[in-house]
Amino acid sequence: MPVVYVAKSTALQKWGGEVGLTKHLLKIGATEGKVQDAIKALNDSACAGERDWKLIAHEERDTVDEGAIIDRLGMKEKLVDPNLYPRLKGERGIVKVKPENVANHLMVKKALAGDENITIKLRPVDIGHYLIANAAG
Repeated sequence: MPVVYVAKSTALQKWGGEVGLTKHLLKIGATEGKVQDAIKALNDSACAGERDWKLIAHEERDTVDEGAIIDRLGMKEKLVDPNLYPRLKGERGIVKVKPENVANHLMVKKALAGDENITIKLRPVDIGHYLIANAAG
């Protein structure tokens, strides 16, 4: 079954913070196989020049097209242009996430559900599911 996943690299996030891009960089992708194999492939191929990719979130979908998912997410969140940063080695799907957008999304979702306590503490898994929801439609 096709899977949409979000992964993070601590080294890439550190680099993003150092160069003024942002430290909130994540990778979104899709695979037809097991998600663990996709993460292993990211590490084996040194995706974006890093080998410390870890899975944050994943969801099974009926059909997935990685290009379409990345394009759809690009309408909502800022994608990093791999041509501007040689370190990314042409890798598509690197997303600059604004934590404020995720917090607002979760706050509105809780309010619409009737929850009176709408305080939010962001966790990486929340950010991952937010990106998947916006990418997969």
